[in-house]
Amino acid sequence: MANIHDPALFLAHACALEEDAANRFADLSEAMKTYGNADVAAFFAKMAEFSRLHLADARKRSAFRDVPVLAPEDFQWPDDESPEAASMEGSHYLMTVDYALELALDSEKRGHAFYADVAASTTDPEVRMMAEEFASEEAEHVAELERWIERFPKKG
Repeated sequence: MANIHDPALFLAHACALEEDAANRFADLSEAMKTYGNADVAAFFAKMAEFSRLHLADARKRSAFRDVPVLAPEDFQWPDDESPEAASMEGSHYLMTVDYALELALDSEKRGHAFYADVAASTTDPEVRMMAEEFASEEAEHVAELERWIERFPKKG
């Protein structure tokens, strides 16, 4: 469970998480282009842009604060890694659309859970407000990915 009660510390985590998300979605977009799936590549590019917008928002909120520069071991991530730093191990020329979507969905669910956990456990009202807002945005990403998964059912 995250133990974040300082807005600057929260924003350090949010910036790192959103940057990881933007990079992951950009990687998935490129992978889908390589594999010839333009629709899903465009979708992942759009998701990368949303993550970049969230990153810009977190950075803007950080502008007047003394946001700490954290070493990897100083982050309070579940499982010791950023929730949105999805493994790209399965990204190869045989990667299917449904696999890419499931990979992205798993990361977004973990991002949502991180923000929701911070919102539920913090004692700082400003951190709670920001975490709830970021959790809501992640929930929208989860819903969007679930809609896309319905469009690309697993091939049996």
